[in-house]
Amino acid sequence: MNDLRQPRFDWGLRVLARADLFNDGSYPDLTTEELLVPKDAFGEIVRIGYIEESQDPLYLVEFDNGRVVGCLEEEIVPVLEGIVPVVEGLAHE
Repeated sequence: MNDLRQPRFDWGLRVLARADLFNDGSYPDLTTEELLVPKDAFGEIVRIGYIEESQDPLYLVEFDNGRVVGCLEEEIVPVLEGIVPVVEGLAHE
């Protein structure tokens, strides 16, 4: 029996990267640990999958720089209707 944890976020949702996101090997043309997306970058969830081992949601986010990056829930925060959240020192003007 699969106990998939239900995702908190939906497809099409605008999000913000909560931290710098680095290459984990997903982009073989870039060096390992190269910066893919900087903290506070905007993106949109384009697909939701699951991590096989943990059954946790994995969000494929297309960031405004054109890169599509797999993100965990704790790596992104939603941006709702033009309101940018303030989360743990994360602020936007």
